[in-house]
Amino acid sequence: MTATLTIAEAVDSLLRDGMPLRFTAYDGSAAGPADSELGLELVNQRGLAYLLTAPGDLGMARAYVAGDLKLHGVHPGDPYEAMRLLQNHLSFRTPTAAEALAVVRSLGLSNLRPPAPPPQEAIPRWRRLVEGLRHSKGRDAEAIHHHYDVSNRFYELVLGPSMTYTCAVYPTADATLEEAQAEKYDLVCRKLGLQPGQRLLDVGCGWGGMVRHAAREYGVRALGVTLSTQQASWAKEAIDREGLGDLAEVRHLDYRDVAESDFDAVSSIGLTEHIGVRNYPAYFGFLRDRLKPGGRLLNHCITRHHNRRQPTGQVLDRYIFPDGELTGSGRIITEVQNAGLEVVHEENIRKHYALTLAGWCQNLVDHWDEAVAEVDEGTARVWGLYMAGSRLAFERNEIQLHHVLAARTTEDGDDGFPLRPSW
Repeated sequence: MTATLTIAEAVDSLLRDGMPLRFTAYDGSAAGPADSELGLELVNQRGLAYLLTAPGDLGMARAYVAGDLKLHGVHPGDPYEAMRLLQNHLSFRTPTAAEALAVVRSLGLSNLRPPAPPPQEAIPRWRRLVEGLRHSKGRDAEAIHHHYDVSNRFYELVLGPSMTYTCAVYPTADATLEEAQAEKYDLVCRKLGLQPGQRLLDVGCGWGGMVRHAAREYGVRALGVTLSTQQASWAKEAIDREGLGDLAEVRHLDYRDVAESDFDAVSSIGLTEHIGVRNYPAYFGFLRDRLKPGGRLLNHCITRHHNRRQPTGQVLDRYIFPDGELTGSGRIITEVQNAGLEVVHEENIRKHYALTLAGWCQNLVDHWDEAVAEVDEGTARVWGLYMAGSRLAFERNEIQLHHVLAARTTEDGDDGFPLRPSW
């Protein structure tokens, strides 16, 4: 290693296999194949400071969100191809003490002073104690506010007309995103065996897609609850617009504050990720107590491919899901059973989430200018980065999406299911 390095030389020297795409820096230096269709450009000193003071994914995310690190050859609404290349070929090695000292001397000690994070970043976990203990009602409300109260119009642009921010189910490979979201809701209804006149509780109901589908298509009296004020407002307007007010209701409410019971069915679609693993016993116990004997629970959530307790990484925790936590389907099933429910069926639909995320990214690309005008470019970049990265994680089986269907049996053990699945 030379005594004085350019930025590109310093970065390239730390990679195990060299730069996989064209990298250029504001000092005029470059590394990587000159004919690469994809490029990474470090545009200023602040970006370098982000990279040096938060090595790894967090530093790169900060620089990218702030506009200090630019990707060329891909749209910021869907940087999937660049992320796939970087994940496959961007592997850093541990430098020797002498090499690390040479890099620091070459790039300057002043770059070791951390810049302020981009405004889209949430405060770290340890500082969130001011909002309450992890998964207290107050802290959960703030976490939900950070992610879901971005802008209803922004979500309309990204999610499409269904306003559904959970994994779709594709009946065929060429189905549209909207067809797949309708199929997801209908599959949940079929698994729950919904019938006209029954009562459904949908916890973490989002913009009310499940309660509206169940009310409209199955004649069910459906109650949804969400911690997001913007979701609740949008859902109430949609219910009125569709003339479903006599069957469907959405409340701005913590699920723990639902007082009603004796529901025929409970659906939890995308809420468990926010609960915290240590709170699963209380969570599933609460849902069990909302069911009448013979009632059914459908839990739809993102899981890991193992059953160890593991918080989300720094980028997801700071930019997407503060306090989010995932574990495997085995742990979910264990806790559902321990709560006194009979697990009847389990299904992994992770490949469908990769397709769903690709659809959301395409929506963001198609509506990029309007999305940026609605929330700002940094926030739009966060979403493109997060969705493309999540698509990769589902494709690589790093995370999964599981349906766990369970029943509260009657005193004589009847769960109400036929001998074979009917959905």
